Parts: sequence; structure tokens; C-alpha cells
Amino acid sequence: MTRFAFILVTAAILFLAFALGWAAQWLMQRFTRVSQADLGELEGMAQALHEAEELRDQAIAYLDAREAELTRELTQTRAELSAAMDGLRAARHENEMLRRQSEARPR
Repeated sequence: MTRFAFILVTAAILFLAFALGWAAQWLMQRFTRVSQADLGELEGMAQALHEAEELRDQAIAYLDAREAELTRELTQTRAELSAAMDGLRAARHENEMLRRQSEARPR
């Protein structure tokens, strides 16, 4: 095989490899191309996802506010309960003192 024949065969092989690669790339692009309907569907899904995230954020904010409100109410109720229990304790103590005084008096 002469030098010229070797160069010619090598060039032909390289050209054939280039042509096969280009054809394979063209076929892959043709089969994997995204249609306008698919783009519209993706846009709709993105919009729905965005709306769902906004609703989630609103729900989280509502739950945080509601939790804070209920915590305040619970704290207030506990304070009222403590005050009522203190008042009841004082009333029982006063009642016991009055009973002792009435029992200590001669009849």
C-alpha cells in the first residue's frame, strides 16, 4: 500500500465516521425534539406548581399565626386558672378560719 493510498483510505474512513456521527446526531435530535404541545403542557405544569407553592406558603403562614394565637390563649387560660385556684385556696382558708372561730365560741 502506497503512501497516497493510505492517506486516501484514512480520509475516506474519517469522512465516513463524520457522516455517520452527523446522521446519528440528526436522528437523535429529530426523535427527541420537544413539540409545542409538550411545551404548553410543561408551562401549565410549571404554573400549577407555582400556584401550589403559593398556597402552601399561605397555609404555613396561617398555621403559624393560628399556633401563635392558640399559644396566647393557652397562656391566658393558664393564668386565669392559676388566679382562680389562688382565689379558691384563699376562700377555703378563710372558710376554715371562720369555721374554727365559730366552733371556738361558746354556745
